Amino acid sequence: MKRIGILTSGGDCQALNAAMRGVVKSLVFSGEQIEIYGFLNGYQGLIYGNYRMLDVSDFSGILTRGGTILGSSRTPFKTIREPDEKGTDKVEAMKHSYYKLNLDCLLILGGNGTHKTANLLREEGLNVVTLPKTIDNDLWGTDMTFGFQSAVDIATNVIDNIHTTADSHSRVFIVEVMGHKVGYLTLNAGIASGADIILIPEIPYDMKKIIKAIEERKKRGSKFTIIAVAEGAISKENAKLSKKEYKKMLEKSPYSTVSYAIAAEIQKVTGQEVRVTIPGHMQRGGSPCPYDRIFASRLGAEAGKLILKGEYGFMVGYRNREIVKVPLDQVAGKLKKLDPDASIIKEAKMLGISFGD
Repeated sequence: MKRIGILTSGGDCQALNAAMRGVVKSLVFSGEQIEIYGFLNGYQGLIYGNYRMLDVSDFSGILTRGGTILGSSRTPFKTIREPDEKGTDKVEAMKHSYYKLNLDCLLILGGNGTHKTANLLREEGLNVVTLPKTIDNDLWGTDMTFGFQSAVDIATNVIDNIHTTADSHSRVFIVEVMGHKVGYLTLNAGIASGADIILIPEIPYDMKKIIKAIEERKKRGSKFTIIAVAEGAISKENAKLSKKEYKKMLEKSPYSTVSYAIAAEIQKVTGQEVRVTIPGHMQRGGSPCPYDRIFASRLGAEAGKLILKGEYGFMVGYRNREIVKVPLDQVAGKLKKLDPDASIIKEAKMLGISFGD
């Protein structure tokens, strides 16, 4: 008999349910007897003992369902060692829930912050296996995370649909894509949709270069320009500021996001009408695309195998087109950023895409 606790932490995304289904199905078809305890709303459920026992039937029919059947929440790692408002020691409370249910392991699905806490629990002696979830694809130790491809599909569709309006009205359109710290999502959606300019956090932009790219398109007879902007895109001037200085600058800015600041400058210099579209959380919603359904199912099956073998302390990742196990201490606290010299960026520039640099 294997007693397994499952939780999903951080922002939701597509294929969380598909991944959990993959784990449970692989365990069931192995012939192993299992008990499954689903902790509700992420680490909060583990801290406060809020869980429900799940039946195998709970994982039926959820392959195509977005979100998470367990609910999720953000429990910042930086405050995980701080008592809550009632004085509860959060780490000790999580350990108490684990031992009270006599669990053999915890299956944790999440991104960067989630993996920091998962590794902490490993260090505290709990058996942990994790799965890489985030639409940002910024988790160290894996070439791909589930949720990413579905988000790329949605962001690409948004930009695709902007093209006809931009062309009809001879405007500059900015589409702001999710991604505070990394630009994988913006880069891939931008290339896939034929964006003319792509701005990502890893390559600070120069407004003069952006204006030049727009003007050159006009000279070539193009009536419109499509700009894909990551929400964490930053100018070369602001990139020189300290984090504290940059935060203060943003607080004083009259613009709600970087896209509106860029739009105002373009309109001021070129006189062209500029419109901003922000698809926001819809990029994390809806049914997972076929790629993510397959990918999450594969990761889940491999996680089930690790649980059966009693191999704990690993994230199930994807490297060089193979499913691999990655030690948690190699994952936690590391951010996978885009290399500005990566071949995909060089190839995008060959296609005439400007990065504002």
